[in-house]
Amino acid sequence: MKDHSKKEVPACFGKLEIVFPKGDDGLRHSPESCMPCFFKKKCIQSAMNAVDGLKAKEEQADRAYESGLIGFFERWSMKKDLNRKIQIKIKESI
Repeated sequence: MKDHSKKEVPACFGKLEIVFPKGDDGLRHSPESCMPCFFKKKCIQSAMNAVDGLKAKEEQADRAYESGLIGFFERWSMKKDLNRKIQIKIKESI
């Protein structure tokens, strides 16, 4: 892996499907190639706070509801908040 300075981020930085792809089990995992990267934590945080990451959080809420970990109103509240954040991100990118 290329040694990056603390200011230079790699081209894959914050791209959800590269740095935190869905595995065969339907859950998201970091690939082995990301493990030695200096930017791993910030990269995944950035990816999860982008539109695609917020949509992934909606999927998590749906799975939690389906498995009985959260109730209808908690899921509804989470999805409403995530949808609001998605709309804000979309407006910011225009």
